[in-house]
Amino acid sequence: MKAVLERLPELGQAPMWLVGGAVRDELLGRATTDYDLAYPGDVPGLARAFARAASAHAFALSDAFGGWRVVARDHSWQLDVVPLGGTTIEEDLAQRDLTINAIARDPSGDEHVDPFGGIEDLRAGRLRMVSADAFERDPLRTLRLARLACELGFSIDPATAEAAAASAGALAGVAPERVFSELKLTVTCNRAGEGLELLDRLKATEAVLPELARLQGVEQSQFHHLDVHEHTRAVLEETIALERDPEPVFGEHAADLARFLSEPLANELSRGQALRFGALFHDVAKPTTRAVGAQGRVTFIGHDALGAEVAMAALRRLRASERLCEYVGALTRHHLRLGFLIHEMPLSRRAIYRYLKACEPVQVDVTVLSVADRLATRGRGSEAAIDKHLMLARQLMGEALRWHEAPPRPPVRGDELAREAGVAPGPELGRVLAELEEAAFAGEISGREQALARGRELLKQVG
Repeated sequence: MKAVLERLPELGQAPMWLVGGAVRDELLGRATTDYDLAYPGDVPGLARAFARAASAHAFALSDAFGGWRVVARDHSWQLDVVPLGGTTIEEDLAQRDLTINAIARDPSGDEHVDPFGGIEDLRAGRLRMVSADAFERDPLRTLRLARLACELGFSIDPATAEAAAASAGALAGVAPERVFSELKLTVTCNRAGEGLELLDRLKATEAVLPELARLQGVEQSQFHHLDVHEHTRAVLEETIALERDPEPVFGEHAADLARFLSEPLANELSRGQALRFGALFHDVAKPTTRAVGAQGRVTFIGHDALGAEVAMAALRRLRASERLCEYVGALTRHHLRLGFLIHEMPLSRRAIYRYLKACEPVQVDVTVLSVADRLATRGRGSEAAIDKHLMLARQLMGEALRWHEAPPRPPVRGDELAREAGVAPGPELGRVLAELEEAAFAGEISGREQALARGRELLKQVG
């Protein structure tokens, strides 16, 4: 890519500069495939010329800034060409958010333009604003500040943190799509917990995810050692740990689970990354459902079902895809099911079937979430409860992964059973087919003849 970028100056009619994150990451020694180019000339013309030279695609971006994007045919890199913000590169850089993002260089050279000391801040591991009104001009920069702090492991200059917090309330007026894009990057970074803690400190959570802000200070029962807010953070950390290394908990199923979690799901998120949103929202309805009984027992009855609705509404407000909304809603709705099964151990084949069927299509994912939830719950009697939960989760994980690869089906077709039994298709036939599927999963029937015989018998009972 470097050789291709070096050809840019010969394609344009005016000086141009690589700017932003690509320059920052280059100086940090981090790999990047996403480049920004500030250009004072004909932006569409340069983008098209570069696309021809690099055998890539060029198209206009749907924003108000007149930018164009060039994307490699194999999607291995992209370059955004944007109009220069001002008459000089220094004026352009003065409009940026942080000093480490306000560094530029000629695409064909190594000399940097650094009017605000960004290179020194990179060396110091410090995030510092370019100007006092940086966050006022674009409140989204408050989210970006938290994200970069956790992504890079940098500290935030106190005056910068103060200015960001002062503008956080205006995040409510930022386009939801932009907010969600930044939130995704925070939730999926290596230090996601730290990033979310920073959002709290910068007063941004209340503006963009008030549902999570309301979890603070909500006390739980004696079986918990943390309030709902801190418990949620602990569940997120446990979820990330399981995503990174499932072997200690899931043993022989770890490799298959790791492959499963790496599958793409929605909104450019893998299943493992999307699962982090499930961790964040799984107890979101606890403030609403909290009650204290006559004996002082704290309960949250119905927080799973109500939480699913709250989680989906929050994600829809952020313009997440419907698939992600439904996924997180299903995780929230079913996150308690495995725990309820502890009291039925050892499980029958029918109990296993009913768990997997009820949780479909998130039976694998919600099993992971239930483990993270259990590991983050260390109140009275927690050690024994955790041991039982992990034992059952390992058993169900193998079943869930097999179900995902080959979902069970009725052992006989509906039209075939209807013909053999002399009945018309209808709801009763559907219920009988469901019972035959469960019986086959449980090993109670096998083969076509047994299935037909059991089906005829069941249909006579309802007839």
